[in-house]
Parts: sequence; C-alpha cells; structure tokens
Amino acid sequence: MKKKIIGILLAGTLAAGLLSGCGASASAAPAPAQEAKAAEAEPEAAEAEPEAAEAEPEAAEAEAPANDASSDKKIVVGANPVPHADILDNIVKEVLAKDGWELETVVFEDYVLPNTSLEAGELDANYFQTLGYMNQQNTDAGLHLAATAGVHIEPMGIYSQKYKSLDEIPDGAEIGIPNDPENTERGLNLLLQKGLLKSLGGFGTDDNYTAESITDDKEANPHGYKITTLEAASLPLSLPDLDAATINGNYALGADLPSQYPALDIEEFDDETSVRRTNFIVVRAGEENSEKSLALTKAIQSDEVKAYIEEHYKGSVIPSFIAPQ
Repeated sequence: MKKKIIGILLAGTLAAGLLSGCGASASAAPAPAQEAKAAEAEPEAAEAEPEAAEAEPEAAEAEAPANDASSDKKIVVGANPVPHADILDNIVKEVLAKDGWELETVVFEDYVLPNTSLEAGELDANYFQTLGYMNQQNTDAGLHLAATAGVHIEPMGIYSQKYKSLDEIPDGAEIGIPNDPENTERGLNLLLQKGLLKSLGGFGTDDNYTAESITDDKEANPHGYKITTLEAASLPLSLPDLDAATINGNYALGADLPSQYPALDIEEFDDETSVRRTNFIVVRAGEENSEKSLALTKAIQSDEVKAYIEEHYKGSVIPSFIAPQ
C-alpha cells in the first residue's frame, strides 16, 4: 500500500511539472481532483454566482482586450546598432508616426538572429543586410525572406587627422589600408579612383607583388606614398600616426570619425556595385506588399530619411534608395 501511495504522489508531481512548462495555458486548466474538490466545497457559492454574473455584464465587456485597428498599427523591426537602429529610432519612427504607425526597434548584435527571428514571425521586418547575404541565408539556412527597399551604403572613405583635402596630402605621405584581401583591393581601388595612384601596378596579377610593393612602383605611385596595410578595425586608432587611411564605413562610425574628421572623399559606385553594397529592408516572402511593408518602405525611403543620413553621417553612410534587383 505504501508503494502505491508513493507512486500516486510521484505521478502527481510529474503532472504539475509538465503543466508549469506550458505557461499560461497550463495554469488555466486545473487538475480534475481540484475541480471536484472545489465543486464539493463551494456548492452555495456556485449557486449564488449566476445573479452576480447577470449584474455585471458591462464590467465583463470592459475587461476584454481591445481589438481595434490601432492594435495592428505597430511595426517591429530587427536591426544592428549602427547605423541601422540609429536611423530607425532617430528619424524613421518620426516619419511613420505621421501616418499613425508605431515603430519598435529590436537591436541585434549578430547577423543570424535578425533573420531567424523574422522567419519565426517575431519581427515584421529587419534592416541590416545586403541582398547577397539574404540570398545566402535563404539557401544555407532554408529561410524564406525577400527584400523590399534599399536604404543605404556604408562606403569606404579616405580619412585624415592632419589634412582637410586630398590635395593637401604631400608626396611621400604614409597611407594606411586594410590588410584583409577583399578590403586591401577595395582600399587600393579607392586610392586609384581619387587619383592618388595612377594604377595598381602588378597587384592582383603578380603573386609576388603586394600592396606594399606599390610604395616603390614609381609608375603606379608617382607621389611616392608609403602604403601600409593594417587590420581594418585598427585603422581608426592608427590614424594619428598616419597621414591618411582608407577606412570602412562601420569602423569610421564606431570611432566617431565623421563628426570629428569627415572623410576627405568616399568610394564611387557603378550600378552593379551599388546593388551589391546596399543594405535592404527584408520581410518574409509573400509579405512584400502587406500594409506594414508598404508603410515601412514609404517611410524609410522618404526625403526626411535621406536628409538625415546625409547630414548626420557626413559621407560615412550614403542613401541608396533602390528597389531589389
């Protein structure tokens, strides 16, 4: 008999544990034994309740949650901190409010959760990624996402604490560029675009010809600039020791360079490169033309947002209001 009682107690404990793991739905469903006990202990109260229930129909209606149109005028957008969340909170929220929309920004530090959260329906949209990354995630992670509106590009810029124009940079000046392969090429191309270099010499065609080799190549580098490669993230910190540096937009923003030392010049983009570099608003596939998606697109591609980006970021972020390609 003792073993049988213990078994019953253990079963009851396990059932309670399972119910607590189901949240509110579990707490709303009392155990049969509790229902029976409550019915036996309170017969008079049960008989007295109908009159009270009839007396308070208006109170019951008042406690019901509101279900009007305003409850669906909220747009939840996931974003990385800078510049995405800044743009959303400092200007897009204001523009949306004019049309009766509320914006909630959820900040993510990584590139994975904004997409999985959107896929799961926890967000209405996200804003942090390029088309290439979105397409890769759709393929690799089995997501179903679609872009609706291009917003901005974070271009690489030429920065200096010593000079205020490219013309002031003297012959023999030391110019820092990122040392990772993609951004090394990007930095050299920026110097070439702006006329600081005449060509890339053997870079990209001769394995023995490095970025530093351009320093001694008088044909490619007639001004004799000393080209120094450093880790991209460290270039803002190294800027006081350099005459100039080509710095990625996100690192320039993180070091507050645009407000203290605005870029002397920035990358130029052709149509193909613009599309590849643009950060887009992304939603779940099939919801590109939903009321919320259209409202967000209208607000984020507005003249107010364009002016904010140009005035606030001073070239470290540039508007790119393009449609998905």
